[in-house]
Amino acid sequence: MINPINLLLLVFFAASGFVIANDEKKEPLRLGLIGLDTSHVIAFTSRFNEPDNPNHVPGGRVVAAFKGGSADIESSHTRVEGYTKTLVEKYGVKIYDNIKEVCENVDAILLTSLDGRPHLSQVRPVFEANKPVFVDKPVAGTLKDAVEIYRLAKESKVPCFSSSSLRWYPGVVEVANADVGELISVLSYGPAPSEPNHPDLFWYGIHPTEALFTVMGTGCETVTRTSTEDTVVVTGIWKDGKVGTLHGLAKGRFGYKVTAFGSKAIVEQTKGGDYTPMLREVIKFFNTGKPPVAPETTLEIYAFMEAADESKRRGGTPVKISEVLHKAGLNSK
Repeated sequence: MINPINLLLLVFFAASGFVIANDEKKEPLRLGLIGLDTSHVIAFTSRFNEPDNPNHVPGGRVVAAFKGGSADIESSHTRVEGYTKTLVEKYGVKIYDNIKEVCENVDAILLTSLDGRPHLSQVRPVFEANKPVFVDKPVAGTLKDAVEIYRLAKESKVPCFSSSSLRWYPGVVEVANADVGELISVLSYGPAPSEPNHPDLFWYGIHPTEALFTVMGTGCETVTRTSTEDTVVVTGIWKDGKVGTLHGLAKGRFGYKVTAFGSKAIVEQTKGGDYTPMLREVIKFFNTGKPPVAPETTLEIYAFMEAADESKRRGGTPVKISEVLHKAGLNSK
């Protein structure tokens, strides 16, 4: 006899048009990649497709891909063929000429294009095919496009989420869960080189920004930026008076670290991490249709980064999160 709660869940997801993978299904989900211009495609595929990999993530296997690539970004177009060769020869991935064909041959999609600008156009056929999709960072090339992606996901009732892998780094999770008493402020730093076709922090600053929000939570109201050629410092004021500071290092090679300041203790990140915990969350998401990161959270993170750019344009004056979200087409209450 089927448990009534499980029956309700089945009815809900069936109504949304999303097919739940059976937990007892022996065959892994067939996964498709869109955009083969980032090292992530090899890192992800090695974890999914290699059972002997110490970081193996069971439940999915990359079987299909669309090359993509951006001609005006050297780090994109110069790497497509090399990554494609590895995927085909080492992992047996089949390359298709268009995204529609990829969707027809997989159960779920990882949108991995390095360049955030084509994400909106690339995700449209995924929504039309009713395939759950994980959108790798940056979720889009502009905040406006990010808002539109999530609007389309809601409209089409297709599960969609995006995140930096730092959200699940063990060290970041430990800081987020630490008992510091009343949380007062958080400092997050890391590399933040920019790319001229994207808002400054979208390209790489998303990583320390995601770590900041993982510990702080949502609720940022205003953003102020100070920057030089080498360093970006962004200060956010949260609705309850907490202060979150991002220290982005535009030059040099640096690691990531987040520190929480509380009424009882100061806790610093002591461990790093890799893609593995995030990919486990991706597989759970593909099976349940429930995003581990809410759209509202991701949009606030990108609004924080967009507001930092706007603050720079205004000479370092504070910019409201609600203002940039409204400008991007989201009518916040």
